[in-house]
Amino acid sequence: MSDDKKPEGNHPSGAPWRNFYGRFKGKGLRDSQQTYLDEDLAKLSPGKVTWEDNPTRENIDLKALFGDKPVWLEVGFGGGEHMVHQAKTYPDVGIIGCEPYINGVAMLLGKIREAGARNVAIHPGDARDMFDVLPEQSIDKAFLLYPDPWPKKRHHRRRFVTQEHLEPLAKVLKPGAIFRVATDIEDYVRQTMEEVPKAGFEWLAESADDWRNSWDDWISTRYEQKALREGRTPHYMTFRRKG
Repeated sequence: MSDDKKPEGNHPSGAPWRNFYGRFKGKGLRDSQQTYLDEDLAKLSPGKVTWEDNPTRENIDLKALFGDKPVWLEVGFGGGEHMVHQAKTYPDVGIIGCEPYINGVAMLLGKIREAGARNVAIHPGDARDMFDVLPEQSIDKAFLLYPDPWPKKRHHRRRFVTQEHLEPLAKVLKPGAIFRVATDIEDYVRQTMEEVPKAGFEWLAESADDWRNSWDDWISTRYEQKALREGRTPHYMTFRRKG
């Protein structure tokens, strides 16, 4: 059986079978990072997101979480540099980050402590579970920054920019909401430009070269720095959810 083929039926929790590709944990955590996880992660929970905690898939209460603030969503925040930068730059916005890689979650928690950011929430898991429990048309902006490129052609179905991910993302975005995508992989750019408009987005660009210009409030992440060191060109794409 192909590793991309889904089993029949549902998970014992009631969840639909969703193949997950990637790492949940890397090298051993430092003592300080384990402390962040033990002391801070639960306090920054957005609510009941997993199927085990929320089998009826009730919506999380964004008003209880952030009051009347606009809510942004970062899918796969890596080491958390961008998410903390946005939280500090826009204190009147609430930001939810999703990241299954626990080492990245621990790094983010350390940055949140250092920055004193209080307008953030963290789901240490699959963003698709978050899409299930976000109210429809509730998110004002979303970010997908240097996602796993899955470079082999047979693995392209694993990329985030497929309808399996984009359709539920579009469902939770408000009409007119902005969706930013950054990648250094040219074929990922191609797939993004093909698939994202199919999910109800329009590309915001005045010229074809706009994707080479970073956003005014951008902070270069360690993934981008690695790409630059290795001679790859970053691309920045901005889309708007159609109303």
